[in-house]
Amino acid sequence: MKNSMTLRRILLAVVIFVITVATVWWAMRPKPVAVVFHVVGVGTVDATVVNTRAGTVEACQRTRLSAITGGRIEYLGVKEGDQVKKGQLLMRLWNDDQKAQQLVAEAQRALASQRVNEQCVVAANAEREAKRQAMLRAQGYVSIAREDAARSEADARRSACASARADVVQFQARVVLSKTEQQRTVLIAPFDGTVAKIVGELGEYSTPSPPGVQTPPAIDLMDSSCLYVKAPMDEVDAPKITAGLPVRVTLDALPKQPFAGHVRRVAPYVLAVEKQARTVDVEVDFDEPAKQLLVGYSADVEIVLQQKNNVLRVPTAAIMEGHRVLILSPDAGDKTTGQLEERKLKTGLANWEYTEVLAGLTRGDRVVMSLERAGVKVGARVTVEDRKSVV
Repeated sequence: MKNSMTLRRILLAVVIFVITVATVWWAMRPKPVAVVFHVVGVGTVDATVVNTRAGTVEACQRTRLSAITGGRIEYLGVKEGDQVKKGQLLMRLWNDDQKAQQLVAEAQRALASQRVNEQCVVAANAEREAKRQAMLRAQGYVSIAREDAARSEADARRSACASARADVVQFQARVVLSKTEQQRTVLIAPFDGTVAKIVGELGEYSTPSPPGVQTPPAIDLMDSSCLYVKAPMDEVDAPKITAGLPVRVTLDALPKQPFAGHVRRVAPYVLAVEKQARTVDVEVDFDEPAKQLLVGYSADVEIVLQQKNNVLRVPTAAIMEGHRVLILSPDAGDKTTGQLEERKLKTGLANWEYTEVLAGLTRGDRVVMSLERAGVKVGARVTVEDRKSVV
């Protein structure tokens, strides 16, 4: 009886000790790490290349106008932001001296025209007189010398008429020259567009902008109804890019509104800028007219080189070095907690967003996205932070 009571006490002590140890272990065990998962599924994966530096939205037509010669601004018919038509006068410099030269040339032309009338009438009379003297000489009434003199006079008068006509042509050329000279002092819109910027005010002196000299243009005119994107691509990617490839364009000003486009042109040379990577400029057209965009917007272009649809894919950010991922092995009956396992992947096409999975995962697997969190490693116990990823 005494031994039985002793055995019971020992068993009770062991049970109390086990419960105490279990309680302490349960209280001190590490808590599961909250982790964000992504459920593996199917979708589209692209092989893409992107620009090395920000691209720029450009106008299909843009010209920086300057007068051929310098002078004081006498007329300024537009202001910044105005819509203008092709052929519209935008600006005129002082050119009263050239207008005066035109008036002189026109007066000389008018005088030459009057001389044509005079000389040609005299020439016609001289021709008739020469014919009359020829008839009289045939009848023996006048001498040969008299006939020759009349013919010489007629030829001289005819030459004077021709010279007078030539003078008219010469003075007409001077009129055209004076008008042409005046065009050196005016700016005419070469196409329909918008005045982006004006350098100079009425009465100020406008300086021409010769080639090779960094002088601001008098008027910056652009056609914003037609836009495209110009972006630098790394020289390593240039051989992969051809005209016609699809492009996705994103703008810093409109980050949630991507635009579809296609490659219009690849520059035939490599641009080497000091202290920068060598690049090749690529021009991209929008598939649909881009409205309400401003010339000069910064833009990023993603050129799609190859595309696969309905393939198993995983976010590229979830892949660790060596093509490894961590997946959740859920506890029995509880899909919100479990242990992390490592999987080795065989991958295909990839871009910065998604990577094609050829082997190593199946649809529905949950891969870890929050790899940067402390405690996220193989064998760690975790709990699903985002309940939407529970399947």
